[in-house]
Amino acid sequence: MPNRKATDPDEAKTLADIEEYGCHVLYVLEEDEHPPFAYAVGIEHNFKVPELVVIGLKPELSQTIINEYCRRVRSGESFSVGERASGFLGGGFDCQFGAVHRDHYPEYFGWDIWFYYGPDFRVMQLVFPTTSGIWPWDAEADEWFRRRQPLLDQPPSPT
Repeated sequence: MPNRKATDPDEAKTLADIEEYGCHVLYVLEEDEHPPFAYAVGIEHNFKVPELVVIGLKPELSQTIINEYCRRVRSGESFSVGERASGFLGGGFDCQFGAVHRDHYPEYFGWDIWFYYGPDFRVMQLVFPTTSGIWPWDAEADEWFRRRQPLLDQPPSPT
């Protein structure tokens, strides 16, 4: 582990999960126009591959996806930006791994910043299609789906 010491029960739980399971998963609730999201802490430290973020899904599914990613990288599998992969979503749907721009780190990855003592870690976004097979970047994607799963590969737009 980075030489990180817990100063409260939440930090202790995070460090224990990283040691025991390979990562700790955090779920952030929906707020205003910001959809819910989940992300991992500790995967890069343990397995030398990027952390993972999933945006717009329910807590149980998000946690299952991140735990599956952790399990698969622990067993030696690797994934890269732009790659499509199966086995993360039910129903035979593929997902695709996307880049995450560092300018999103402060808003999305506070616990990773705490764990790594700053923004010196990598994150990939697991992007999923609709049940009709439409991706958020497809012209047919509706505005609700695009807002529900914002792509983090570009810096945030100024507000």
